[in-house]
Amino acid sequence: MIVKKLRLGGLMLSSNVLMAPLAGYTCYPFRMLAYELGAGLCFTEMVSANALKYKDRATSRLLFSGNEERPKAVQLLGGVPSVIERTACSELLKEFDVIDINMGCPVPNVFKSGEGSALMLDLKRASDIIRGCKKSGKAVTVKCRTGIRPEEMFTAEFARMCEASGADLITIHGRSRSMMYDGAPCYEEIAQAKAAVSIPVIANGGIFSAEDAERMMDLTGADGVMIARYGLEDPFIFSELTKKPCKKSRLQLMEEQIRLVSSCYDETFSMAYIRKLASYGMKKRKGTKQYKARLYQSGSMEELSEVVRQIFDGRFDPQKG
Repeated sequence: MIVKKLRLGGLMLSSNVLMAPLAGYTCYPFRMLAYELGAGLCFTEMVSANALKYKDRATSRLLFSGNEERPKAVQLLGGVPSVIERTACSELLKEFDVIDINMGCPVPNVFKSGEGSALMLDLKRASDIIRGCKKSGKAVTVKCRTGIRPEEMFTAEFARMCEASGADLITIHGRSRSMMYDGAPCYEEIAQAKAAVSIPVIANGGIFSAEDAERMMDLTGADGVMIARYGLEDPFIFSELTKKPCKKSRLQLMEEQIRLVSSCYDETFSMAYIRKLASYGMKKRKGTKQYKARLYQSGSMEELSEVVRQIFDGRFDPQKG
């Protein structure tokens, strides 16, 4: 695929390979890892605007960042225009350069509350939310799906509404809400949306290799790709796509993640994050169950760090446990 810089509002992104917001994973340490390997833009985990309104401590922690992170992008979830506008313009988000609006989450509880992909069924409310976020003066992006059901696709129409409302970029997950996270992406729907607007369109969904990314770009004409779950399994995909050199091993990356997360968060959070990240990193290894057992039996970060070293330098023998 052709890797290039990408303009987003007043920002110039270093590449058109983006990292998706992933609940439970894209905290500050992982975003810094993705940037190091070539990602042009990384997003926080999904943050509830309503929870921020009530100053929920756990939700506020999702906004943690450092001075080294640039640009900074937050993804907001919400269904009430006035609440999202107030959050977008608040001091809580003053350090962020980009606000991404979640209009694609397919989870039943989110959908039933009128948030996430449910906003695709209410163009006026979705438009009001985008216009409200634009009042923050930040770049505004939208992440959506191709529609609600395979027989009810309206990606191009939704993309035109986003552009008319002031969105600077739109990311399209190439599956309908009912498809959740399975099935082949609807390449034609993304292509139609790309042809319908002048703002950048990023393609997402079903990218688990450099070949998948190339195919996505060829079939959709998108301006870039967004990597999701595969970025956790193999973060070197960012380096592979962008041709940004990285001579570090997976073990070195994991050890750096341990140091960074430990310096930013408490031990409970740090251990939970490293366990999840290590689990993703060994998905295709033999003896996965034994590996995970050792990870989750660790009672301290020191013990967990030793298990991670054993796993990623090949010393761990699952037969011996």
